[in-house]
Amino acid sequence: MQVLKGIRVLDLGRFIAGPFCAALLADYGADVIRVDKVGGSEDRHIVPVSDLGDGALFLQVNRNKRSLSLDIDSDEGRAVLRGLIAQADIVVANMPARALQNLGLDYESLCKIRPDVILVASSAFGSTPALRDRVGFDGVGQAVSGAVHLTGLADQPMKMMVPVVDFGTGMACAFGAMMALYERRSSGRGQEVGASLLQTALNFSSGALIEEAVLQPGRQATGNRAPHYAPSDIFRVQDGWIIVQVIGPAMFKRWARLVGRPELLEDPRMGDDIARGENGEALSGVMSAWCAGLTRAQALALLEQARIPAGPVQSPREVLDDAAIREAGAFHPLAYPGAPREVPLVSPPSMLSRTPPAIARRAPLAGEHTDAILAEQGYSAQEIAGLRGRGVV
Repeated sequence: MQVLKGIRVLDLGRFIAGPFCAALLADYGADVIRVDKVGGSEDRHIVPVSDLGDGALFLQVNRNKRSLSLDIDSDEGRAVLRGLIAQADIVVANMPARALQNLGLDYESLCKIRPDVILVASSAFGSTPALRDRVGFDGVGQAVSGAVHLTGLADQPMKMMVPVVDFGTGMACAFGAMMALYERRSSGRGQEVGASLLQTALNFSSGALIEEAVLQPGRQATGNRAPHYAPSDIFRVQDGWIIVQVIGPAMFKRWARLVGRPELLEDPRMGDDIARGENGEALSGVMSAWCAGLTRAQALALLEQARIPAGPVQSPREVLDDAAIREAGAFHPLAYPGAPREVPLVSPPSMLSRTPPAIARRAPLAGEHTDAILAEQGYSAQEIAGLRGRGVV
């Protein structure tokens, strides 16, 4: 039996952080109901991959869910929503605090319907008065946290093109939801789980922020070259690129011997990681020269033999074709209506040996399970038809 079997989650999340949190809970057995707008919500059609226009990330972060379409701005829609809340253990809603209050989804309002409910409410900037009403996406969190300043080049900051802060916040929310469920077993009480893109991004940037506070080095971007140890960079080989990361004296000794430069071990400029980082440009030059005469496979084989962390810079196509990644169970292919090929959903990041997660259901079409969910709530077929006719569902 899965860990969260019997737990019901009401997912009013949008885009990535909230929906990914709910998807993780669904992976471990929770019954997750996604509340969609009638006709489909605004996060459904970004980077479309199907004839229906459903987006790539939407399919990933809404697996294992059922969809109810509902007009929550109408009185009848609010009544349906209250009935769903009364049966929900967890409500997920990544919205600013003011939006939660306007919709009656703030923790105080939810508790009036179900006293032991757990609200998972992530936002862009948190709940403090100075920031709570600001809106933002993943890239804004990256930029505000200092991460973008240190990425790219000094005259051209760059952000990650994958939404690391969104996904990190979703994982933090799922962790918080599990902690709240665990605590509820002893107290019988619910609570609000708060998270923000800003706080996630600040955690990711914490090392750089602590270093700046204590030592004030005023670091600038150095491309792919790490400032704290070396060689750590991305290098061109004859047929592509590889990343190599050398940290610590033992690894540096093995690297110097591998590239035929043992004299670097006696060089006073290379005495420790910080010194090597300060001279990283020179060490990257040595590594670049060594890589220039090798193919990617040759370079990686020699680096692996020397036990130096390295890997290929792979395109998305190469990742999908990587036999080792596929054999590791990284993908769970599922057919999706209107998609020309199976959708390779990425498996959950955490595995349990006895009660593993499972991806058993593709992302739902908008309102695909409306009738079944309302019937579970006690609505008759005639009442459901009436709600549909009035545009409530």
